[in-house]
Amino acid sequence: MNIDAPLRDLGPVDYRPLQASINMAVEEQWLENQYRQRKFEVHYQTQSLVMYFLESELWPKIKVNREPGYELLAEAAQPLMDKIIQDHYEPGGVIIRAMAAKLLPDGIIKPHVDKHASFEFSHRIHIPIVTNPKVRFMINGRPNQFQVGNAYEINNQLQHSVMNKGSEARTTFIFDYVPPSQMHKFELVV
Repeated sequence: MNIDAPLRDLGPVDYRPLQASINMAVEEQWLENQYRQRKFEVHYQTQSLVMYFLESELWPKIKVNREPGYELLAEAAQPLMDKIIQDHYEPGGVIIRAMAAKLLPDGIIKPHVDKHASFEFSHRIHIPIVTNPKVRFMINGRPNQFQVGNAYEINNQLQHSVMNKGSEARTTFIFDYVPPSQMHKFELVV
């Protein structure tokens, strides 16, 4: 969503239960859903535990599917997402994407703008789970360092990229929330 700034700090969140769930994932689970890595070259150096993902090819109809990561993440992630929505957004909308995303050491997500029409009216929230001082999240040409324990909304309609020059993977939980005032722009299919 094109918010009025490149980045909004949503403040502290209780991320620890979600971190514990993510830490339980084995390598096979991180590799189970490769859709983002195959479909979008910029995500080639990432791995994902996908909880919810929309079938974007049906646009302007969308169907949100529970993905394999749901069983692992939902118990911890859903209350956290609900709390962030309650505290910062108009409740009663729909989460159209939710996943843990890992950027490998020395990995890069090249500069890009999220282009699917759904990104124009969904809020993109990041919750850092593991990071290091050598991770840079660039938005509109400016570096940002996200802190574990805070949540952030990014303006994904501006060019953004991530580089991890650290020796450990950077992991963040990402979800896209469409508030009820924007839901008239598509048809939700069950």
